[in-house]
Amino acid sequence: MLELLWLIPVLPFAGAAFLLLFGPRLGRAAVAAVGCGSIAASAVLASLIAVRFIGAPPAGNAYQQVLWTWIGVGNLRPDIGFHLDALSLVMTLVVTWVGFLIHVYSIEYMAGDEGYSRFFGYMNLFVGSMLTLVLGNNLLLLFLGWEGVGLCSYLLIGFWYTVPANGTAAQKAFIVTRVGDTAMTVGLFILFYGLGTLHIQEMLRRAPAEWASGSGMAIAAAALLLGGAVGKSAQLPLQTWLPDAMAGPTPTSALIHAATMVTAGVYLIARTHVIFTLAPPVQFAVAVVGALTLLMAGFSALTQDDIKRVLAYSTISQIGYMFLALGVAAWSTALFHFMTHAFFKALLFMAAGVVIEAMHHEQNIFRMGGLRTSLPIAFWIFVIGGAALSGVPFTSGYFSKELIVWSAWASPIGNQLLWGAAVAGVLLTSLYTSRLIFLVFFGNAHGHVAKRPGAAETIPLLVLAVLSIAGGYIGNRFLAFLNTALPAFEETHPPPVTEGASGMVATAALVLGVALAYLFYLRNRGWAEAAASGGLGRALHRLWYTDWGMDWFYDRVFVRPVQWAARVNKSDFVDAFYAGLAWLGRLAWGILGGTETGRVRWYAAGLAGGAVVLVAITLLL
Repeated sequence: MLELLWLIPVLPFAGAAFLLLFGPRLGRAAVAAVGCGSIAASAVLASLIAVRFIGAPPAGNAYQQVLWTWIGVGNLRPDIGFHLDALSLVMTLVVTWVGFLIHVYSIEYMAGDEGYSRFFGYMNLFVGSMLTLVLGNNLLLLFLGWEGVGLCSYLLIGFWYTVPANGTAAQKAFIVTRVGDTAMTVGLFILFYGLGTLHIQEMLRRAPAEWASGSGMAIAAAALLLGGAVGKSAQLPLQTWLPDAMAGPTPTSALIHAATMVTAGVYLIARTHVIFTLAPPVQFAVAVVGALTLLMAGFSALTQDDIKRVLAYSTISQIGYMFLALGVAAWSTALFHFMTHAFFKALLFMAAGVVIEAMHHEQNIFRMGGLRTSLPIAFWIFVIGGAALSGVPFTSGYFSKELIVWSAWASPIGNQLLWGAAVAGVLLTSLYTSRLIFLVFFGNAHGHVAKRPGAAETIPLLVLAVLSIAGGYIGNRFLAFLNTALPAFEETHPPPVTEGASGMVATAALVLGVALAYLFYLRNRGWAEAAASGGLGRALHRLWYTDWGMDWFYDRVFVRPVQWAARVNKSDFVDAFYAGLAWLGRLAWGILGGTETGRVRWYAAGLAGGAVVLVAITLLL
């Protein structure tokens, strides 16, 4: 069974190729069958391989499959090959199954769109690229999948390309993530130069022998890999592209935010964890970046009026929790939160899509209200997803998030500030999540419901709702399984906080957030308006609403100078040299062209004269 591993990414690629070539000629039912069927087949195959892998683990708890040598240049010989261990298996199962549920949801959500086959083709390509990323046994193949999800994000964010703003959002996502990708590319050069290989497992074996802890090469390589990770996972300071990515269709948002692109950076750091342990300053920087991002995004989510942008900032914040866990060496805990986050965030985005359809594609939460009676399924789905996101006890998010909060205190790398940031993040998460639910589903209704979800939308929502509640109960076994591929977390238990006390503080922060949201957004909404209308309140609201002014800063530091240079240099002085060469060519052509008179005797005389000159030069010199 393990020898069929290569089929897991190939099936989505085959579905994408078929749909992009022949999809416009097919009926919608055939398009949906191919689009969903390829992902379903990949998910089923991944599950069968998982049963085989767990039941009879291969030697070393890992399986290698090399199909052929991709490039052979000197010492650089990357393979088209795959590496299956606990880490890549978990990622594969989440990507395929959550991706499949999103595809099923898309059958109904995208039913009336003229680009129906194109949409499923892009989605298949997205899943195939992500599977290549997580299964590749070398960093070059991983990078191929990395760039593939970047391309697909551009295609899907700008899917409705006739709207200029959508194209702008797609370009922004592509360009901002390229900044991180450039850093990652340089990091790959350093890794190959220092270790002589890009094969991941061989690289991780060589690194401790070649580089001492804290060495310059290790720090440089880790820092550049971190640059790639923050770009793809939308962490500070490259997080600005993700809220604008909401321009794409809602299933696209669910796929990007839940199971694929934004978690690629988390996977990269976990997969190359040895490099980061050899660079302690960079590993601590991962934790700091995560802590700052989860707080900044939490405040921004608290001020948004677009239902999808609230969830987008929530994703940035939750990925920040994963980075925090990675930074304090709680590697498996970060992947545990990745899994639970995939369940409840896909659920929330898809439930948001139901609300948007019902409200005539309105996305402003202040123009909604009272939907708990007219959309009861969406309401309860949102409550379940919001509870898991906030970390309400006994939901999946509770188990993974509480472990991260505790790890921020108990890790030798952690400290009180990181733990305080994690607890504050719990307060913010429950506050903006409760605010969203109160504004959308309570209060006075605005307008009538235009559409209610059908079976294709409801069934994936119900499945994800169950997983959002029950998915955390496998925590201990899940962590033990991941520890076969990643180092186990080492606790120091520093006084005076214990794991139980840490959990109680986090739960108290959650309750406080819900209570504040109830007071400000349900019982007396005038309080929230008054708080945001005062001098300081208005300034903070504007600051958080605009993502702490990051777009403003980048626009003035990077975008406008480039635009100014383009205007000043509209004639492009670099081309002046080549234009001069072209002018000289045309001049020479004109001179020589003047000799073409059509008089044969003059041609013969010219040949004779030239021959005499050449003979004379030869004799005299």
